[in-house]
Amino acid sequence: MTTENENQTCQLLTAKTLGEMLSLSKRQVHRLNSCGKLPKPLRIGGSVRWVQSTIAKWLAAGAPDRRTFEAMHESEIL
Repeated sequence: MTTENENQTCQLLTAKTLGEMLSLSKRQVHRLNSCGKLPKPLRIGGSVRWVQSTIAKWLAAGAPDRRTFEAMHESEIL
């Protein structure tokens, strides 16, 4: 028996795609990431990608800074 989460594919977003979602430039996405204002991205080789489901949860939580979001996420898991 598979769960709903296993059936969903993991969508990875580039800085350009994330910027389009948030109505920001690619450069502004990188600035926000370096300041810790976005959820932590995945690094694959030299590429930086954000998991779409994480971004959706982050937006639903009111777009808090990275530390706050990670603390909220940890307390949700425990």
